[in-house]
Amino acid sequence: MAVESRGHLNPGAPEVTLDRAPIGLDDLVRWVWTARWDVPPGRTVRQRVLQYPAFNLVTDPVTATLHGPRTGVDVRELAGRSWVVGVLLRPGATPLFTATAPAALRGTAEEVRGAPVAELTAAVAAGDPAATVRDWLAPLADRVTDAGRLVNRACALAESRADVLRADQLAELVGVAPRTLERLVRGHIGLTPLWLIECRRLQHAAAVLRTDPGTALAGLAADLGYADQAHFTRRYRAVLGETPGATRQAARAAG
Repeated sequence: MAVESRGHLNPGAPEVTLDRAPIGLDDLVRWVWTARWDVPPGRTVRQRVLQYPAFNLVTDPVTATLHGPRTGVDVRELAGRSWVVGVLLRPGATPLFTATAPAALRGTAEEVRGAPVAELTAAVAAGDPAATVRDWLAPLADRVTDAGRLVNRACALAESRADVLRADQLAELVGVAPRTLERLVRGHIGLTPLWLIECRRLQHAAAVLRTDPGTALAGLAADLGYADQAHFTRRYRAVLGETPGATRQAARAAG
């Protein structure tokens, strides 16, 4: 079953194929994603992603790395012909893959030892890397702690509840004190509970402006709970590196 992502800010490049699928390890993995590209010589394809607030395990034909989340847009220039297989981890899974403090990995990466790189290379060629990922990670599924499951739930609520605009509201929903939620979220993904909420709002805004560029900015800002359009525009530009108007203009040009 394919799944949709709001994080990919410019999908649809004909040279790039991106597939996502859940694998049933719900406490551990959100989905497996596979990117394949074949770009003619002398050209590059620019991919922009506002990442979900979680870690990604990323395997290419040579190595596997654990990537920490960013609080800004991640830009990759793709050239030639290759692939990567990524695993979007649930926050509760992070301590199972690194002893490094999550905040120290924010916006960077470290190598993952023991990843089945050769097996994944063969699985990509066969068209089914998800099964190989599932076999690799299944033994870890029972090691997610209660604290990890609480952070998983907090992240899911922050993403799905449009009425949650403050960290204290999120803490109340998961049944812990705000300081406790802050400590647990930072301890698993190196980010704040407030960023979980902000990421949802900005991913949603970018998706709306890309798919419906005629959307009124003042109305969108109000729907997302910003005090006014100016505040929304400042936050959008600070994180995505362009104004909402620029996103809308690019969507119109592409359409």
